[in-house]
Parts: sequence; structure tokens; C-alpha cells
Amino acid sequence: MTTDTILLILLSLVIAIGLSFYQYFYKNRGYIKITIFLSILRFISIFCIILLLINPIIARKTYETSKTPLPIVVDNSQSIAELKQDNLAKELSKKLSENTKLKDKYDVKLYTFDDDFYSGNPLNFKGKQSNIHKVAQNLKQLYRNQNFPIVLLSDGNQTIGNDYVYSFPQNNQVYPLVLGDTTSFLDLKINQLNVNKYAFLKNKFPVEVFLQYNGSKAINANFSILQGNSTIHKQTVSFSANKKTQQLSVLLNANRVGVQTFKAIVSSSENEKNKYNNTKNFAVEIIDERSEIAIISAINHPDLGAIKRAIESNVQRKVSLFNPKQIKSLQDYNVLILYQPNAEFKSILEQNKKLQINTFTITGLNTDYELLNEMQDQIQFEMSGQSEDFTAKFNTQFNSFSLDNIGFDQFPPLENPFGRFLIKGNVTTLLESQIRNIDTENPLLAFAENGMKRNAYLFGENIWKWRVESHVKTKSFEEFDIFMDKTIQFLASNAAKKSLIVTNESFYNSGENIEISAQYFNKNYEFEENARLTIQLKNKKTNISKIYDFLKGNGEYKVNLEGLDAGNYSFTVKENNSKASYSSNFEVLDFEIEKQAINPDVARLNQLAVNTNAKVFYPKQVDQLIDELLKKESFPAIQKEIIKKSPLIDSIWLLIILAISLSTEWFTRKYNGML
Repeated sequence: MTTDTILLILLSLVIAIGLSFYQYFYKNRGYIKITIFLSILRFISIFCIILLLINPIIARKTYETSKTPLPIVVDNSQSIAELKQDNLAKELSKKLSENTKLKDKYDVKLYTFDDDFYSGNPLNFKGKQSNIHKVAQNLKQLYRNQNFPIVLLSDGNQTIGNDYVYSFPQNNQVYPLVLGDTTSFLDLKINQLNVNKYAFLKNKFPVEVFLQYNGSKAINANFSILQGNSTIHKQTVSFSANKKTQQLSVLLNANRVGVQTFKAIVSSSENEKNKYNNTKNFAVEIIDERSEIAIISAINHPDLGAIKRAIESNVQRKVSLFNPKQIKSLQDYNVLILYQPNAEFKSILEQNKKLQINTFTITGLNTDYELLNEMQDQIQFEMSGQSEDFTAKFNTQFNSFSLDNIGFDQFPPLENPFGRFLIKGNVTTLLESQIRNIDTENPLLAFAENGMKRNAYLFGENIWKWRVESHVKTKSFEEFDIFMDKTIQFLASNAAKKSLIVTNESFYNSGENIEISAQYFNKNYEFEENARLTIQLKNKKTNISKIYDFLKGNGEYKVNLEGLDAGNYSFTVKENNSKASYSSNFEVLDFEIEKQAINPDVARLNQLAVNTNAKVFYPKQVDQLIDELLKKESFPAIQKEIIKKSPLIDSIWLLIILAISLSTEWFTRKYNGML
């Protein structure tokens, strides 16, 4: 409490005593008991009022010691159990986390990770993936702007995520404690196999295989690809101490429609410690046709290349670019993309009136709107000669097909003439148009349906900037390309609307996130928010069935079928109120990525330690690791001075005392006839 506050409190005492004396004793001859009692009450009231005005504050100083964090992070993935290091990992983590000397110096916390990062989870070594990069991300969030050491108990074999060697900041010293036998064993493995998900009937599809050899002597190995019990490819591969990798390219025939599964095998006469990584299953879906899309434009524009690349990211699409005067037959195409139609498009539009091919019309500054008004009746345009920049606003109520908001609101504006649209047909808006965050009440991207005919309209040029912006934000074109692919998929399909739409892949790798999504629409084809969707899943080999409930997401329902064993599955999705159903099947391929390694990745763990000015330790050196951490003087405990300020007397109590004193004084004076 400051000197000024103390003086004010003393002054308030003097004032309260003086006023109460003046009111009850000044010029009064007798000092009767009732007068003394009333003067005390008046003194209390006046003193409380003055204290409330002064509001004296007391400051209390306390000291708190903040220790440097010491996260001990343990790899909880299957690879630790496969390397027979699970019990050792538990022992080491317990020894480190319960060491009293470390606890005295550091704030020791135990964490685990597999494909995610956990605090307080027990070790069971059942994780399907390893993501050391996520460890770095989470520790950055937990201990922002702090310098601290990290103990990492892992084999260093990461299966997903960015390269962890460069994920940790240099001010966080990472001490890897290597789990696994570093003895080198002879091993052959299929390191990577690349194949497209889709192939076309009667064509050949490529399979790219990377083989790896760990050994010192020269050997000959057999590589083969099987489909069922039949060997469809076989060749001999040579390895030596100087030739440890081989890249093979194989062309296979696509002879049958549907999902075709294959098995790649590499083998030799040598004994191997781990033969699980000698085999890799893969699957290809053979389709008997592809969508043919024609982009027709009378001008050159960057949009054309961006749209073509985005659509062709799906191998089921083939895109051809044409000038309106060059294209001869429209019947060869499933979808027409009309880019900024002008007078040269008149014959194209007249032909399509008869053929009724679904179109995607993109307008801009070179568009002939009078021609569009003449050749279609779904949207009528009243346009000015003034150009304007239009930004997008995502419509969450859009239900023609499932699509996530990929950040349309932050994309650069599209350029189009300013004007007014008069919508006449059955048109739904995916993106609404804005000018500097002001709604124009016009669509920016809209879809129209009339019977079996479907059309899409994008009102603005420079969509190539959207693809670039999406790549800048996500480091990939994937989100934008999926958006464009779903647009083309909607136009390429002329099927009648269904109330229940289910989306799933034809095959998954075991250990992957198996997710199935569904949408249910009511009789007005509006997304039903209160649908009750369930999926009955059946293993075709064991005939065991399980039922799961879908969870409602943003504009769709999802179910996560985690932990399925390899095999063929059939499923039926039902909406329990309407009894609408959908049936299909998929296959889970046998591939456990955590079983591939036979040794820890010491080289990468050592590089991580070097990058963060630390050292690598092995299980037998755990005591040396503890000594290293205890000797570190760069992580001292920090003493903080904490000043807590609080009122001398709680104002609520002052008010209560004031109310009691005033009311008691009033009733006493009233009773004694002194009012």
C-alpha cells in the first residue's frame, strides 16, 4: 500500500470522527448512551462511504520458479513392436520420466505419438502410422517461444508427414534415443510401387517398382507380379554391394472391367529376417470408357490451360482444345466448355440445341451476351459496358452435389461486365457474387437442370488465379482440381436425381483412413438435416456383419471404418426413416507399412540431432543421456516475481456494513423519537 493511500485512510478516520462528533455532541450538553451509540453508527457509515471512494489497493509480491520443459516423446507405432523394442521403450520412458534429478531441474512431461500426438495415452504400440513431423508441430504450439530439450524415443522410420529432420527449430535440442537393432541384416524389399488408380479397358497400364537390397554379397533375385494364382510378369534382378537399388517399369494389360488386384513379389534363395516387405499388394480399377471434354474458345487466355490441367488431373477425363471454326463433330464429346462465347459460336450453339450436350459456359469481357440471350432461356443477361471485379461467397445450402468450401472467399476476384441477371430456369447457386463484400444478388457460379439436361455457368474470367492461389495456400493443386472435377462429373452424368448418394473408393490399403460419405435429399431434393443413416458392413470371407451410424458433417454424412482387416467387404447404406438404400463393395488390401523396416533409421536421427546441436544416444547410454541433460546450463530455471493487487476490504462487505449501520441508526432514531 502506498504512502498516499495510508494518509487518505487516516484522513478519512479524522473526517468520520469529526462529522459524527459534530452531529451528535457539538452543542449537546448531555452524553447519554443512545447518543454515543448513534455517533458510533454514524462514524461507521461515513468511514465506509469514504473508503469506497478511496478504494485502497494492497499489492502482494510472490515468487514462482518456472522450470524448463523437458518433453519425453515415445514412438507408439507398430514398428516398435515389430523390432521387439516395446518393453524396452516402456522401461526407458519410465526411467526418464520418473528420474528425480531430472524432475528437480526440468518440467518433465511424457508424450506418445503414432499418426497423431498424444498426452497421457498409455503405450500399446498399435499405431498404424508414424508421424514425427507432427511431434515438432505440437511441441511448438505447447511451448511457444521457449528453448528446451526434447528426448525422442523412436526408430526414426517415419511413414507419413513432412521430413522431420528439418521440422524442429534449432533452439530445441532433440536427443534421439534409438530403438531397434542397428545390426545390418540381408534384406530385400519393395521400397515403393507406383500405379494409377484407374486404367482403361483394352489398354496397357504402367507399374513402376523400386526394389532395395541391404547386403554385401552379390545375389540374383526374382521379381514377379501375380493376379490371383496366375503369374502375369516375371524377371530376374541382380544386386551387389555397389548396386543396392533397382527401378523396374512393367506394362500390364487391362483385360477386365472392375477392380483388379495384383501382388508384387521379390524373392531370392537367401535367408531374410523380414520377408513381409518382400510383398506388396496393389489394385487398379479398369473402366471401359472415359469422359471426352471439348474446350471451345475463340481467344487465347491463361484460363484455358488451367482448366485443362485441372480436369485432366483425373485420368478418366480427356480434354481437347478447339477454335469454334475448327471443331467438326460435337457428338464425340460428353461435355462442352464454352469459353467466352461470341459471334463465332453461333453455329456451335445451334448444333447443340439439337444434340443437347451438357455445357459449361464461362463468360468474361469478350462474351457476346446478346447471343447467349438468344440461344438459351435459363438466364437472361442485362449487361453494361463497364467491367467489374467480382469475389465469391460460398453458398452452404448448395445441394446439387457434395463440395467443400476450399477458401473461395479468399480467392482473387474474377473480371466480368457489370450487369443484372434474370434467372428463369431451375438454377442453383454454388458461389454468390460480391463487389467489395457487398452482395450483388447475382450468382458467380451456378448450375441449371432441365430434365436430363445439365448446364453450368461461371460469370468471370481469370479462374487461373484461383488455381494458383489454392496452390499457394495448400502447396498443392489438389483442392482446386477436385472442385473442377466434381463440376465436370456433375455435367458428365445425365442420371436422374437420387435421394441417397454414397461416395466411396473401390479399394483401400489396410491402415489407411477408410471413410465413406453420403448425402440424403428429401422429396424437394433439399439436403435432409435430420436423416438417420446407417451402414451395414459385411466381410465376404467371414460373413461377419457390423452396423455403424453416420455422423452429420457440413452438407454430408460421414462414417469412419477404422481398423478393418484386409479382405473384401460389401456394404449397404440405409436411411432408416424412408428406407432408401444403396449397396456396393470395396476391398482392403494387405499392406502394413509399419512392418516394412528391419532396422532403425539411424542416419536420419543422427542428422536431426546434428541440426539441433544435440547428440544421438542408444538404450545402453540412457544414464549418459540423463547426465547430459543435468549438466546443461543453457536451460536454467527462471524465477518470476508475481505482484497481485487486491482491495484492502472487499467492496461488497463495505456495502453490507454501510447498509447495516445506516438502517440501525434510522430505526434507533425512529424508536427514540429523534427523527
